Amino acid sequence: MSLATLTAGELIGRLHEFDAVIDARSEDEYALDHLPGAVNWPTLDNEERRSIGTLYVQVNPFEARKRGAAMAARNIAAHIERELLNKAKDWRPLAYCWRGGQRSGSLSLVLSQIGFRVTLLEGGYKAFRAALLQDIPRLVRTLDWRVICGTTGSGKTRLLQALAAEGAQVMDLEALANHRSSVLGAIPGLAQPSQKRFDTLVWQTLRQLNPARPVFIESESKKVGNVAVPPSLVDAMRASACLNLVLPDDERVALLMEDYDFFVRDAELFCERLQVLTALLGKAMVGQWQASVRAGNTQPVVRELLERHYDPVYLQSMGRNFEQFAGAQQIAPASRSSGAMTLLAQQLIKEIP
Repeated sequence: MSLATLTAGELIGRLHEFDAVIDARSEDEYALDHLPGAVNWPTLDNEERRSIGTLYVQVNPFEARKRGAAMAARNIAAHIERELLNKAKDWRPLAYCWRGGQRSGSLSLVLSQIGFRVTLLEGGYKAFRAALLQDIPRLVRTLDWRVICGTTGSGKTRLLQALAAEGAQVMDLEALANHRSSVLGAIPGLAQPSQKRFDTLVWQTLRQLNPARPVFIESESKKVGNVAVPPSLVDAMRASACLNLVLPDDERVALLMEDYDFFVRDAELFCERLQVLTALLGKAMVGQWQASVRAGNTQPVVRELLERHYDPVYLQSMGRNFEQFAGAQQIAPASRSSGAMTLLAQQLIKEIP
């Protein structure tokens, strides 16, 4: 069978055509980012890739290619025995590596000789990423954004989740970023994706949204933890209609105590995170809060964090950056409960023209 090729630009709209997307790069490259739905069949694994690279530099390219070919042949044979012995002849895979060169080319050549209709991505992952970054602004422009604003603890994430559960279109950047988007927003035991992976997850979400229906999104800043939101999406959020979610202070404090229960359970972890606020609020204030937390008085600290840090910073930022915040429609659930958020979500959906 012939070996077909596809440019990254052509692939952007045709990923659904393939029965499998095969990433022939090493495990570490795959973990950093990969095409949506891709499976990892390394032509050279992490250690092999390092050793061949060293041989290429320290000995010569010819010796490196010989050794690399032997390793690749063994690995490709293992992939075939593990994955392909039960595949029918009409199975159609797409294969790629870093630049669409030797690793995916070797794999694709063997698969095509077997008789599978293999397509090779020209330019590999590098070309795909360039096409993806160009496609994000186009997708963003097609969508009708509704920005959920609200001070810290007002329940923006809970409302987004309720909206999604009720069938509304939602983009939850914090869920994609594994971060709660504040100085204290890192989630214990949950690593953030790489910037490349985050961009791919954003693109993948955008392409699944229907331009004929509004999309609800939280009023994020330019970064969610350590990853940056695509500039075109930041610009769109800041220019779009806003909804201002309001909860009484007591409810906000209670909500934060629930959502950040890992701080309530681990006083030293909370104190460690509070330390990053020293430069902004002073050693004395932060030290006082840390002493209160260690004494088991976490709730008053949460309230003071809202009053002295989060609320002033948030209101200043929103007034400066979000064009329609001043005229935002105020929305207020009866409480922080999931039931109240569901009722509010239903009401918002009914109001959509």
